[in-house]
Amino acid sequence: MTSTAQPLQRTPARDSAERQLRSLVGRDDAVLREDQWSAIEALAVDRRRALVVQRTGWGKSAVYFVATLLLREAGAGPTVIVSPLLALMRNQIAAAERAGIRAVTINSTNNEQWEPIHAAINNGEVDVLLVSPERLNNPGFRDEVLPRLAATCGLLVVDEAHCISDWGHDFRPDYRRIRTLLDELPTGIPVLATTATANARVTGDVAEQLSGSRQLDDVLVLRGTLDRESLRLGVLKLKTPEQRLAWLADHLATQPGSGIIYCLTVAATQEVSAYLRQRGHEVAAYSGQTEAEERHRLEADLVAGRVKALVATSALGMGFDATLGFVVNLGAPSSPVAYYQQVGRAGRGTDDAVVTLLPQPEDRDIWAYFASLAFPREEQVRQTLEVLAAQGTMSTAGLETYVDLSRNRLETMLKVLDVDGAVRRVRGGWEATGQPWTYDAERYARVTEAREREQAAMRAYLDTDLCRMRYLREQLDDPEAVDCGRCDNCGGLTLDAAISEDAIEAAQQQLSRPGVPVEPRKMWPTALANLGIELKGKISGQAETGRAVARLTDLGHGQQLRELLRDDTPDGPVPVPLVQAVIQVLGDWRPSVDAIVVVESTRRGALTHDLAEGLSRYLKVPVVGSFAIVDADVPPGAGATNSAQRVAAVRRRSRILVDDDSVQDRRVLLVDDQVNTGWSLTLAAQQLRDAGASAVMPLVLAVQA
Repeated sequence: MTSTAQPLQRTPARDSAERQLRSLVGRDDAVLREDQWSAIEALAVDRRRALVVQRTGWGKSAVYFVATLLLREAGAGPTVIVSPLLALMRNQIAAAERAGIRAVTINSTNNEQWEPIHAAINNGEVDVLLVSPERLNNPGFRDEVLPRLAATCGLLVVDEAHCISDWGHDFRPDYRRIRTLLDELPTGIPVLATTATANARVTGDVAEQLSGSRQLDDVLVLRGTLDRESLRLGVLKLKTPEQRLAWLADHLATQPGSGIIYCLTVAATQEVSAYLRQRGHEVAAYSGQTEAEERHRLEADLVAGRVKALVATSALGMGFDATLGFVVNLGAPSSPVAYYQQVGRAGRGTDDAVVTLLPQPEDRDIWAYFASLAFPREEQVRQTLEVLAAQGTMSTAGLETYVDLSRNRLETMLKVLDVDGAVRRVRGGWEATGQPWTYDAERYARVTEAREREQAAMRAYLDTDLCRMRYLREQLDDPEAVDCGRCDNCGGLTLDAAISEDAIEAAQQQLSRPGVPVEPRKMWPTALANLGIELKGKISGQAETGRAVARLTDLGHGQQLRELLRDDTPDGPVPVPLVQAVIQVLGDWRPSVDAIVVVESTRRGALTHDLAEGLSRYLKVPVVGSFAIVDADVPPGAGATNSAQRVAAVRRRSRILVDDDSVQDRRVLLVDDQVNTGWSLTLAAQQLRDAGASAVMPLVLAVQA
């Protein structure tokens, strides 16, 4: 099958493209740059495949919108844009509508509109369809809609194309499905891949995937300078969390315009935004846990300047289009490439934007956690394939009862296996295809090594006395990298490190205030019957909402708890500062209890025993028993990666042992060192309630997140 669009003549096409650009940007004097025209020409005139690696603000969206208009005039079908984020989709639709382009989206939030959208596409009423990469692997969309789109689309655009590559800083397995889509496109359908953050290795990888069965030379690669003339980069090293928070409070108002304060964890966004609001700043927290409607509202508030800043994780990232005057990173991303992506949110539509990095000692711990989510070991993959082959179609939740992987890691692994042809997503879950599959250990090792080098390069960025923009550009293999003259090392930016005592005191109060709710588990994991456990549905005998001193990711007590609970920290009594924090938590919480039960620990036996005995003396109530280890052959962390496996392991390992009638009609304080999954506390609470306790209230030192 070939494209039915009429061929375009080069010179008239250039004139038409200029006219469309002026309509798109609303300016009569707008003209295409030569590199923009080269990309549009390759797509609309030569019907080629092109990869555009250009900095944020270069005008990549203008390329695919102008090419769309030219192709539609020639009779081509609609453009399909694979776009990774809802925020980006909303911006792209708004930009298209301003140019009179009829754009729609199919994503997880508008399934009630899918049928009307499909009808509009079939009727020729849509110029641009935006889809998320996850849609490409939805069984209904993949089998029923995608073949029709592949046969009739006029242009395929892959936005944020670095996601295709294992080497990209934001690799997404759903993007690998695009390779299959490319191979299924009819001859003559042009393809454009765009990104602002790709080094030479990612560029080569994406270009090779774009070429498919064609010659690599058939892919036009346009790679421009990655300098951002409006950005002034600086690093400010402050010793304590209190100082970093206080600096934000003192200097946020003087930052130009509105901007983003990036944090590495969801907990940090909440903690930092709460403190800054107390200090009188208009800010809000934004993360992957923020509801879709709330995200949309917050993005609009930031664009309109109704908030000074969003305190965000990287969920507010790729493609977010606004005129922002600053970006502050509270904690360093794990690679210079990811950092360049985030700072690129600032400096669009303005001549001057300030970018400040406030590194933290705990950054490396957070990097290590995310690195631990790499592709699973071969035996875990083989086990998954064997289970699917034996059991037939299974949901991800059902697979959890057989495979000791977290839900996210299991889902990601299955997506990779799907693209590799070993499994297939179907209605109701996943099924094995029976096709042979090879575990590419060498590839996974190369990716891991690359990630380690990136982390080392990010650490070097913090200490370098060279030009910071040049350093980032060289990390992205920009051959034109030169000193910028604008950063703190070049002398173009001086960061004021002054911090007021008032702000530090307020930050200390914020960070030293302990107490985090510990919410009870409410539902049993799915398919526990596969493990011989007859538990399902709502949990009866739940614990009450308990308390922890802090999250391990918190900026205040979190740092001390991370040190205390490290594997290499010797077991021992609760440190005095944490004893004081526990007392403060009790003072705020004021639980009414009659007895104490301690969760027994092989790793932290002295710590938990000391905590329980100290609480007994302070509250003047007895320690009446323990959630005792009855099968020491089950390791302490067995099954901790997913709920079903953890429930099974805890049930084998531990049991409530208490004195006769010692908990009958009593309110029990259940004491542990930390909460990871919450299932130990859940099962202990259920057994205590079965033994007659009228209420169970957990108290722990730390929660995982």
